[in-house]
Amino acid sequence: MKNSAHPTFADRKQHAAEAKKKLLEKFKTAPKLDDPELAAKRAEREAIAKAREARRIERERVKEETKARKAAELAEREAAARAAEAAEAAAREAEEKAELERHIAEEAAKKAERDARYAARKNRKR
Repeated sequence: MKNSAHPTFADRKQHAAEAKKKLLEKFKTAPKLDDPELAAKRAEREAIAKAREARRIERERVKEETKARKAAELAEREAAARAAEAAEAAAREAEEKAELERHIAEEAAKKAERDARYAARKNRKR
């Protein structure tokens, strides 16, 4: 009894020849490079690629515009914050200066009062 699970050398050779023949037929029936259908598909793929590239460029442009706008807004906020800090510092400095002048005036008034008491005491002793 012959086992069909183990093909003979002749069977294997025949199967290989058939596979080679099918592969050769496949290449013979393949469309040529100048085939109008193939050219149309190629043109369609190129159009899709160009559209994809145009969308990518547009996305990058929008991204750059957004980045520039955010940078400008940040710079504007920082400038406003610096101006507010400068105004606050100037107001604080003016307040400190006024407080210092008030303190100096109080000290001068106290000194004048002490001097007047001292002079009055000296005048009483004479």
